[in-house]
Amino acid sequence: MKPLSVEDPEIAAAIHAELERQRNTIILIASENYASRAVMEAQGCIMTNKYAEGYPGKRYYRGTGCVDTAEVLARERCKKLFGAEHVNVQPHSGTQANMAAYFAVLKPGDTIMGMNLAHGGHLSHGSPVNFSGKMYKIVPYSVRKDTETLDYSDMADIARKNRPQLIVVGASSYPRTIDFKVVREIADEVGAKVMADIAHIAGLCAVGAHPSPIPYADIVTTTTHKTLRGPRGALIMCKEELAPAIDRSVFPGTQGGPFMHAIAAKAVAFKEALTPEFKEYQFQVVRNAAALAKRLLENNFDLVSGGTDNHLMMVKLIKEGITGKVADETLERAGITLNKNMIPFDPATPFVTSGIRIGTPCVTTRGMLEKQMVEIADMITAVLRDIKNEETVSAVRSQAKMLCDQFPLYPDLAC
Repeated sequence: MKPLSVEDPEIAAAIHAELERQRNTIILIASENYASRAVMEAQGCIMTNKYAEGYPGKRYYRGTGCVDTAEVLARERCKKLFGAEHVNVQPHSGTQANMAAYFAVLKPGDTIMGMNLAHGGHLSHGSPVNFSGKMYKIVPYSVRKDTETLDYSDMADIARKNRPQLIVVGASSYPRTIDFKVVREIADEVGAKVMADIAHIAGLCAVGAHPSPIPYADIVTTTTHKTLRGPRGALIMCKEELAPAIDRSVFPGTQGGPFMHAIAAKAVAFKEALTPEFKEYQFQVVRNAAALAKRLLENNFDLVSGGTDNHLMMVKLIKEGITGKVADETLERAGITLNKNMIPFDPATPFVTSGIRIGTPCVTTRGMLEKQMVEIADMITAVLRDIKNEETVSAVRSQAKMLCDQFPLYPDLAC
């Protein structure tokens, strides 16, 4: 068997170019992170060759003893990390995890309450273009116009009026703390189950940097590659009484053979997440986000809800007369990668947007602290306040490269 560089030099070149891009770019995409060398080694391991439909001890293939060991370790480590009663580590993605969760407790046509996509929710929480919006009756809840934060009183009124079978709580661009206890109380009043999608904040929840939904939610879903800093994938946690339904819904309900190499990598990530260093990392992510947000506010930018409690913030660009699309394209040329994003009550389309989303997991993994967040905020400010000046873009790109060089990424990795 030939090495990749010989077998497929074009792909090898693309991988090397991506390594250099990650090394030399300030990445502020809130849903991204850098997996450890150990996680990536497991992700690319020999277990990619093994079919293992079913669950440990109950497979439909022979030769599964080694992958059973990996899956059991992943389950037990995750249960310890979150204090969960039951864990399924087989879902391939966050949306697939949500699909399996819905199928486990709902019938087509049942009512789901989910956060409005335009206000910070996720496609799989009921968007009409997603399977969730096509299969279920969706009743959205939103943020208040004056505070741009969740209105739990309004949420309760919506629940009383519509009597949903499931309330989904969680977001992809909501910068404030979510009160899972209040959502549980609302659900209990109307006889609904609660599903918390903590894909963005899972790492924070695991260590107490954000309240955990585990005591309050019937089902908790999350991806494993954002603040958890694991491989791309997902998992489902639930109360013990829902375990059989969840497991049947994942396999054979929505997936066939699990990705055993990914499950091995998840196990590694959960072991890393059980360390004191990981806990300190999560709190630093939050401190860095607060420092970056504070500096942007000092630089006279408007932030959704006025700041952040977690790992991300939303910058409103309406008064600057800049679209999110123009902002993220220009910042990328300046060596800063983030994404355009809808803001609450956005007058622009999802393809253009009036805002950008900024997150601190990646830069914190590199070792950057509050001082560097101030520098990054000033770089962003320089570009957005002089958006048409390519000399400014070039100067900031040089600054970004210098900052990246001070905090090297994967220094011993060669592609």
